[in-house]
Amino acid sequence: MNDVKGSPSQEPDPEALTGTLTFRLGTVGALVGARFTAAVEDLGVKPKHVGLLSVLSSGAPASQQDAARTMGVVPSLVVTLADQLEGLGAIERVRDPDDRRRHRLGLTEEGHALLAECTARARALDAELTAGLSAAERGALARAMGVLARDAGLP
Repeated sequence: MNDVKGSPSQEPDPEALTGTLTFRLGTVGALVGARFTAAVEDLGVKPKHVGLLSVLSSGAPASQQDAARTMGVVPSLVVTLADQLEGLGAIERVRDPDDRRRHRLGLTEEGHALLAECTARARALDAELTAGLSAAERGALARAMGVLARDAGLP
């Protein structure tokens, strides 16, 4: 039976589950997700909060519905995330002048600073995760991940 972690010099059996791209991306994704969660938890946020900050960083205030659509989550989750981020002073809600039932979300200065810190921590994690790769391998990985994300409809 193949070891999930394996050894650096041992390639998994391509016929085994552990040799599939799906399994390997899922396993690495779970590890990276857990490490990123740990990297930002002292800031009072989780990855979904960071995702909302990123969506709002484009500049134009977004409705909660628009943010949910962009993130691929239910609107009620955006409401919860926005409540928490508003409590941290990272976002502000303003009534939509065209539809008073809607709220628009925008980043505050604190929100921009929080997103910048989360981005710096993500970049540090990137460096740790790819330390064993050459510059060419890092570039190839970034390009491949970009294609996979694009084809999946992700930002």
